[in-house]
Amino acid sequence: MKTYLITGANRGIGLALAKKLHAHNEQVIATCRKSSSKLEKLGVKIIDGINVTEQSSIDRLKELKNIDVLVLNAGILSYESLSDLNIETIRQQFEVNALAPLRITQAMLSSLAPNAKVIIITSRMGSIEDNTSGGYYGYRMSKAAVNMAAMSLTRDLRGRGIAVRVIHPGLVATRMTGMTGISAKESANGILDRIKETNIATTGEFWHANGEQLPW
Repeated sequence: MKTYLITGANRGIGLALAKKLHAHNEQVIATCRKSSSKLEKLGVKIIDGINVTEQSSIDRLKELKNIDVLVLNAGILSYESLSDLNIETIRQQFEVNALAPLRITQAMLSSLAPNAKVIIITSRMGSIEDNTSGGYYGYRMSKAAVNMAAMSLTRDLRGRGIAVRVIHPGLVATRMTGMTGISAKESANGILDRIKETNIATTGEFWHANGEQLPW
């Protein structure tokens, strides 16, 4: 049995991951700003009131020990175009999508078990090579930033035996995407397959949940 900590686990991909892992008898610690009835029905450990942009919330997680897999899933998406550039929503996306995963990882280093894994749920929209349509400035830039953070974490944590991987979940039918795309269950299945493959030999790679390696 391994212990997984999942951020943003009250709905969508995070909830689907928690449900799948719990069904396989893994220990799940689900964190979120506000719990949901669906999450509570799972019977996993829930830590709510966690705002990933606030240090006081992040510090609450330092008390946890022996986390085998840290899944940094919490994220937000807003749309900005060149003609409608909302700097405030861009800042918000950087706080949640880029800075929060780094802050949580740093805060929880002493909580990670030997040979732990740090998994960042990113997006192929953060791939510079893959950007063929423009727009979505805050989301694209924040995901590119967290991808770079993941590569630095890869270098810094290798000596501790901690593997890092960034995973694109696919276009998933969640509230964030307007319920367009594949099911959260299908995405979670792919993400967990990619997590299983993650080790020191594969640390620092960028993968689609469907098994496709993505360009940076």
